[in-house]
Amino acid sequence: MAILLERAVALIMILSMVPLSYSSVYKVGESSGWTTIGNVDYKLWSATKTFHVGDTVVFEYNAQFHNVMRITHAMYKACNSSAPLATYTTGNDSIIITTHGHHFFFCGVPGHCQAGQKVDINVLRTSSVAPTPSPSVLPAAQVPRPSPNDAASLNAWKGVFFEVELIIMVVFASFLANVS
Repeated sequence: MAILLERAVALIMILSMVPLSYSSVYKVGESSGWTTIGNVDYKLWSATKTFHVGDTVVFEYNAQFHNVMRITHAMYKACNSSAPLATYTTGNDSIIITTHGHHFFFCGVPGHCQAGQKVDINVLRTSSVAPTPSPSVLPAAQVPRPSPNDAASLNAWKGVFFEVELIIMVVFASFLANVS
């Protein structure tokens, strides 16, 4: 039984050293969603986020008037929708980011990309601090106030889950100690 206790303690120590990894969910455009109405600045929106591999980007929009196209950087710059990498049309599209680097999206409805309905989701390899947007992006009077984000509430739960995991490990170790 002593060997079992030693193994349990070793397992607990190993698990406590492994960093917990949680993905976040980001709704593009926050409460405005994916739209051309309301002058949403998607460049500013994405600049205030720190994206990681495994995060989910959610595009919510009226499918009668919009879509989402995943495109290359050249297509993004030119608003060229002739050969998208992928097209989403449900009105509630969740896209999981699986690689580092830039992920370009825009609305393929004529004129919408040119009107600013495009976003560059940049996942840095070692992203520890969100990039600070330049104050010259928009005059302060035009910048919408940030609304609560699903990712913020998910991040708040990270600490709770970690504490619960530690409590379970301690209780399990106590149980094993009492068994022997």
